[in-house]
Amino acid sequence: MQLLRRFTIALLLGAAPVAAQPPRTTVLVIGTGGTIGSAGQYWTGNATRVPIEQLVRVPGIDSVATIASEQLWNVASGSIGPARWLELSRHIADRLRAQPALAGIVVTHGTDTMEETAYFLDLTLPGDRPVIVTGAMRPSDMAGADGPANLTSSARVAVDARARGRGAMVVMDDRVFAARDVTKTNSTRVETFQAPERGPIAIVEPEGVVYHQPSPHRTTPVFDITGVTALPRVDVVYSYAGADSVPIDALVAAGAKGIVVAGVGRGNIAPGQGAALRRARERGVIVVVTTRTGSGGVPVRRGDGTIGAGDLNAQKARVLLTLALSRTSDPAEVTRIFESQQ
Repeated sequence: MQLLRRFTIALLLGAAPVAAQPPRTTVLVIGTGGTIGSAGQYWTGNATRVPIEQLVRVPGIDSVATIASEQLWNVASGSIGPARWLELSRHIADRLRAQPALAGIVVTHGTDTMEETAYFLDLTLPGDRPVIVTGAMRPSDMAGADGPANLTSSARVAVDARARGRGAMVVMDDRVFAARDVTKTNSTRVETFQAPERGPIAIVEPEGVVYHQPSPHRTTPVFDITGVTALPRVDVVYSYAGADSVPIDALVAAGAKGIVVAGVGRGNIAPGQGAALRRARERGVIVVVTTRTGSGGVPVRRGDGTIGAGDLNAQKARVLLTLALSRTSDPAEVTRIFESQQ
């Protein structure tokens, strides 16, 4: 009765009762460019850039979280390499330190090298708040553009308490992948991102995020890049029928500190490359061998002076070797680092 009187008085005074609202969670979206931030004649090379503040105006995303945004870069993902990896990792770490109330961070990124950037962030970012890397296979003004859905799914993962401690993740096409495992498998399809050996760690369903794997709950980075000003040169060489020593010798002459070989089969190397790789190792170059097959593994301990990449593909092995060489040039220690990431 007392509650009814208060409600009646409120109506007579022209004020409707307002229920107390819980504080809104905030997700920061950092734009770096890519297809998700493109419009116009994209397929003919005449694309226009769409700013991040426009991209995040997705209907319904404000029901997931309060969305803040900032444009760090607006470039194709092919323009993002080791120097920008360092910049982005430090930028994210700074934002997380400065804004302890952030639920998580979403990075929009071109898809071509997304998996490499995501893995670098996974290996270098501190704390347990989720960092989601997402993008799009279709430009923002194309029929069926997938960017808005990917942004919304990424925000949903970023605010999910069960996403904490999982490191950096890639969210595309309603699937959540560990940065270590994911790779782009098709040049145009929206379902291009897959984890061939391990699958997604979660699915974004209408009712919520459904996890298939427990959280490792990591809070410290694998690599501390605080004092790193530049990353060593590491290159990838493809093995194929009739491959010879020319590319390997040229890369060593250019100053490569590490070489990743995408070998045939289970890490086999064309005979014409073997002598060049031995010469490279004699000059202190670390050689890591993976497979060009797209899935499967290469044993880390090979017994021939090279290091196997396990089930990391060539581009992921390059990221790990680059960071390993920022810490040590000892082949035994690099071997242990690769073993620890299997």
